[in-house]
This record gives sequence, C-alpha cells and structure tokens, in this order.
Amino acid sequence: MSETTPAGADKKIAAGVCGILLGCLGVHKFILGYTKEGVITLLISFLGGVFTLGGAAYIMGVIGLIEGIVYLTKSDSEFVATYVTVKKGWF
Repeated sequence: MSETTPAGADKKIAAGVCGILLGCLGVHKFILGYTKEGVITLLISFLGGVFTLGGAAYIMGVIGLIEGIVYLTKSDSEFVATYVTVKKGWF
C-alpha cells in the first residue's frame, strides 16, 4: 500500500466484486465488517426467498449489485471516509 492510499481502501475491490457477484448473500457486508447488515441480507434472501419463491433473493441481489458498483466507482478516499470511517451500512 502506498502512502497516498488510505488505510481500509484495500477492501474496496473485494467488497465491490463480491457485491456484484454475491450480493444476495451479503458477502460484501461481511468483508466491510458489517455483520448485522450481512445477516439481515442473508435472512431476507433465504427466509424471504422461501416465501416469495426467490423474489426476495433477487431483490437483495440487485441491491448488492448496486452497492458493488457504488463501491467501485468511489475514489479510495471517498470509500474509506464513507464505509470504513463513518460505517454507512446501506448504499
């Protein structure tokens, strides 16, 4: 990590890619240390998915996709300020 890269920016790529690919499982939330939000995502996907025939999992996947894109489009300093320092859990 160079001196210009803020601490915590190393999670940006992993969280972004996991949000895009595994958004309905909440893996990106766990990478960022958001355990409560990750568990909520899992519960909505699995339990809600049972009652909605997968509709809830699909919606959580779309939310994960959007969050992954948001993570990857932010600069390193914006990402760290928003998701590492302030710990903004959703969007």
